[in-house]
Order: sequence, then C-alpha cells, then structure tokens
Amino acid sequence: MSSSVPIITLNNDVKIPQLGLGVWQLKNGQETEIAVDAAIKAGYRMIDTAALYANEPSVGKAIRGASVPREELFVTTKLWNSDQGYKNAMIGFDKSLKRLGLDYIDMYLIHWPMPKLDQYIATWRAMEEIYSSGRVKAIGVCNFPIAHLENLMNNTTIIPAVNQVELHPRLQQPELRQFCSDRGIYCQSWSPIGGTGGDLLNDSTLSKLAHKHQKSPAQIVLRWHIQIGQIVIPKSTHPERIVENINIFDFELDDTDMAAITAMNTNTRRGPDPETMNREFSTDLIQLASKIGIPPFR
Repeated sequence: MSSSVPIITLNNDVKIPQLGLGVWQLKNGQETEIAVDAAIKAGYRMIDTAALYANEPSVGKAIRGASVPREELFVTTKLWNSDQGYKNAMIGFDKSLKRLGLDYIDMYLIHWPMPKLDQYIATWRAMEEIYSSGRVKAIGVCNFPIAHLENLMNNTTIIPAVNQVELHPRLQQPELRQFCSDRGIYCQSWSPIGGTGGDLLNDSTLSKLAHKHQKSPAQIVLRWHIQIGQIVIPKSTHPERIVENINIFDFELDDTDMAAITAMNTNTRRGPDPETMNREFSTDLIQLASKIGIPPFR
C-alpha cells in the first residue's frame, strides 16, 4: 500500500488506507478507467464504488490491469436498496463480484438502511454469511444513524467495520462519530468536500487556511478529515486533482485551524436524510437524474 497514506486497522484486523478514490457519478468506460489508473499511479490504494454507480466493470478492469498487485489494493462496493433482504443480498453480492471480475472484495457495504423496507437486519445476516465464506474481507454499512446501528447490533452477530456517511465541515455529525468510535466502528466520509455544485470550498475560513498553509481549500478540508480520524474518499475525474487530493500528508492543521473548521458546522446535508431515504429506483434512473441536474442520491 502507499507509504504516504496512513493505514487504519478495522475491528476485524483488516487494514484499510485512510484515503481513497470515490467513483460516484463517473461513467462506466474510459472515464472511470482513467480515473482509477491515475489514482493508483498517484499512490491511492483504495477504490470505492457501488452497484448503483453502474461502473463496477470499469473499476474491475482498471484494478486487473493495475501496475500494483491485487493484494495491495482495497476495493469497496455496496449493495443497492432494491437488493435488500437475505436472498436478494446473496444474489446482489454475486452480481457485483462478477461485474468487478475479481476473486474477492475487500469491503461490502449496505448502501442505505431503508427503514420503511425494514430489511437491513436480514440483509446483514446474508452479509455475515458472505463474510464467513471469505469472499469479502470486511462488511459494513452506509448512512446508518445511531438508532439503526443499535437495532442492527442488537439483532446480529458481527459489528460493522465501517459506517460510510455524508460528512464535511458543514455536516460534522459529532454524536454519530463518537457513537461509532466507542463501538470500534470507523466512520468514512462521503461528499467530504461538500458535494458537486456546493459553495463550501469558497468559504472564507477555508480560503484563509489555504493561504496560511499554501494549500488548496480542498486539501485543507481533506486534511481536516484525516486529523479527526475519518476515512475519506474524495471523487474526481481529473488526474491533476486526484494527485492534489492525496498530497495532504506534508502539513498539519494546528488546534486553532481545527477549531475554526469545527465552527463551520451548520448540520446542512447535501444528500438525502437516511431517516427518510427509501428509494429503490434502478441505475438507469439515477444516471438520468444526474444528467438533468437533480441533487445526488448516493
């Protein structure tokens, strides 16, 4: 794995890089392959995709053709909402594994809790079985609030290794982060720099810190994630930005800097609220939504 990116040990002793590449909204084909290839060449060793993103085939192709051994790369994918339930989850995993063209997946996540469907416990039991089979090294969840995490842990055997949630300076979720930390669950940040089309990076606080450290506002935000202990997966299609995003390990934010960013919290979401997100639409629909400018559903 890259020597510059810190390595975190999950609650089952599996090791994961603290920074990786997210490929949400990257098109299947050359766009995804080029981004993944650029990331690996820049030192990234973790790639985060999902069944919903419809680019698993290209992620897998780039992984198989990478200049580093498969065992040095950490690949995450996610089970989409329409595949929840024990039987469906087993099938959904097999489909993702086939689309990726890999022998195993490093981490498999439930994409959303889908409270109205109320199938995430049955889904998790399937994931526990998949984990026991050795075809995935770690299992976890995405977008799970405290109540759903408690319900999951009270009714199943394996504690999630990761809870991937929307998290950035305007949505810092300190209570959820503390809850997860107390139980050995690592939080992983999606939309770490505030999401496509947001104005976070134009914030005067970040601009001042960027000037102070001679870094970009995005690098300041990503460094903040690292220093609060988050695993972070910034997305980019541009090779130069992919390189910029990983070049955050040659400086540190001091206590005053960290306090200034903490003060930016407004509990403002860019994505859906996990308590009410109950969509089961297809990948075709999500791609259409993205093209016409509807905010991302993740």
